[in-house]
Order: sequence, then structure tokens, then C-alpha cells
Amino acid sequence: MSLDPQKMMKMAAQMQAEMARAQEALAAERVEATAGGGMVKAIASGNGDLVGIEIDPEAVDPEEVELLQDMVLAAVTEAFRQAAALQQERMGAITGGLGGLGLPGF
Repeated sequence: MSLDPQKMMKMAAQMQAEMARAQEALAAERVEATAGGGMVKAIASGNGDLVGIEIDPEAVDPEEVELLQDMVLAAVTEAFRQAAALQQERMGAITGGLGGLGLPGF
């Protein structure tokens, strides 16, 4: 079975356009993660940028700064994990069928 080079180029161009649209959509999506029973919230875009941190005023205790730092780190880490999972889900739907073709990057 031989693949038509023109057909492959057309498919690659379509996939590239779909990936660009998916990346734009990911940038607009948001994932949220909390720590400390919801006292710290980290918000990330679907493409993995940290876009916000919300801290409940009750979490701010000068005697417990280390605990607050741990909660912020936990919330940010989880938000990034969720963003990576969302990227994999969205982009995998586009590139899913190409792994067997031996194309680099797929």
C-alpha cells in the first residue's frame, strides 16, 4: 500500500490547522486546583500557564508561613498536572492516528 504524497501533505496541513485551533482553545480554558481544604487555589490555563492564585485570608498566619507555602506549592503542582492532562487529551485526539506512521513528533 502506497501513500499518495499530495494526500499526505493535505492531511498534514489539515492537522496543523487543527492543532493551531486546539492550542488557541487550550489557552482560553482554565483548570483549578485547591489545597488546604480550599484555602489556596491555583488557576492555570489549558496550555500550562499559571494565571491566578487565590488565598483565603484565614490562611495567612504569620506563625504558619511554611504551611501556606506548602499549600500554594501543592495547588500549583496540581493545576499544572491538570493542564498537562488536558493538553494530552485535546492534542492526542488530533494526533492519535499518526503514531503508527513513524512520523517524527507524533
